Amino acid sequence: MATSNLLSLFLFFFSLFPFALSRSSSHLSPHSSASLDVSASLQQANQVLKFDPTASISFQQQVRLVPSNSSFSFSLQLHPRDSLHNAGHKDYKSLVLSRLSRDSSRVKSIYDRLEFALSELKRSDLEPLKTEILPEDLSTPIVSGTSQGSGEYFSRLGVGQPAKPFYMVLDTGSDINWLQCQPCTDCYQQTDPIFDPRSSSSFASLPCESQQCQALETSGCRASKCLYQVSYGDGSFTVGEFVTETLTFGNSGMIKNVAVGCGHDNEGLFVGSAGLLGLGGGSLSLTSQMKASSFSYCLVDRDSSSSSDLEFNSAAPTDSVNAPLLKSGRVDTFYYVGLTGMSVGGQLLSIPPNLFQMDDSGYGGIIVDSGTAITRLQTQAYNTLRDAFVSRTPYLKKTNGFALFDTCYDLSSQSRVTIPTVSFEFAGGKSLQLPPKNYLIPVDSVGTFCFAFAPTTSSLSIIGNVQQQGTRVHYDLANSVVGFSPHKC
Repeated sequence: MATSNLLSLFLFFFSLFPFALSRSSSHLSPHSSASLDVSASLQQANQVLKFDPTASISFQQQVRLVPSNSSFSFSLQLHPRDSLHNAGHKDYKSLVLSRLSRDSSRVKSIYDRLEFALSELKRSDLEPLKTEILPEDLSTPIVSGTSQGSGEYFSRLGVGQPAKPFYMVLDTGSDINWLQCQPCTDCYQQTDPIFDPRSSSSFASLPCESQQCQALETSGCRASKCLYQVSYGDGSFTVGEFVTETLTFGNSGMIKNVAVGCGHDNEGLFVGSAGLLGLGGGSLSLTSQMKASSFSYCLVDRDSSSSSDLEFNSAAPTDSVNAPLLKSGRVDTFYYVGLTGMSVGGQLLSIPPNLFQMDDSGYGGIIVDSGTAITRLQTQAYNTLRDAFVSRTPYLKKTNGFALFDTCYDLSSQSRVTIPTVSFEFAGGKSLQLPPKNYLIPVDSVGTFCFAFAPTTSSLSIIGNVQQQGTRVHYDLANSVVGFSPHKC
């Protein structure tokens, strides 16, 4: 009888505190829980505002040769945006709000670009999309639906002969490579001196009838020279002459005659960088012009002052979690991935697989994007993911939502917490478990942390760079495989 009463008392106590075992990792499977170092995250957040963007690495020290059997294998270092450009934010909260505002503009630009392209394809019965601009429009571009968005990580690349080093935005969601050029009708502030074509012996204009000019979605012609225009969903744009130049990857080699935009009128969110490296799947992207068989990057935490690598034609890590790399037959820029589901605490969620699949008309699916920060999931998938996380964290103190985040916690009194794991699930039962700091992130310096996913009403989902941090993402273009390798920065 005493034993029965004791058992009843234990069961009653456990019913009141169902989370008790969740707080102790010793009672949980390593695939069901993970430890978040709250103190370290806050310490790093407080340090980001102290970065000295003038302490840049010299050009020759910036790059290294990648050991590879390839006849041309290049490597560049990557830097988080805020380590290069300090916008003078008064506190970490204002910095995060600025990041999330840029991110919302970025996501809108991707959705606008996709919708515009697909709707144009319908109207034109799948004829190639082409928009002409008149010479007089050079300084007053039209902000069209062919938007692509800006990025959050920078590479340092040599342009021209002799090579001059420039910080460039890394963007897997864009195809056109461009940088600001003299003379400027209107140029934003950048870290490096603005590129002067007169100083380069390899600078060459592209004729209007050239293959590269004809491949532009928006182009024009002046004095038989090709003009380009790229417009972004937030109102940013670049307009100028489409040319060819030599690009130098530090001491690891160079590529001649790469088509790039020489922008004389540029405005928007690109402050700090000289321009943009388009790593998308289109014919004008850097990867396509290089004829690269693969490329990969590893993104350090955006609150870190350290750097990571962008590599071309390097071997894939042997421990990669591989998934199908899919391409749309309608829009060739984006890299779609064969995601089948998600799990929380080691339990597969009841999310219909079709929510992550692209249909025959080009709608739906999920892309991997270096420029989007926060992963966007279709509302049904997001709600299922969020609810599963919330149900497993009743011991965390809830607080108000923050910007686009609806699930936030007050961890100000905690130094470390145990939280359920979150994983991406791929075909063949392959699973990528995310580090805790990639999905529960600080949004201020006093201990407010938010679940770093967001819903979208669009059919397209996006895996953002916060979820990719600390993981090498290897795009095997030759074999249509994307690999994820944690801890490979």
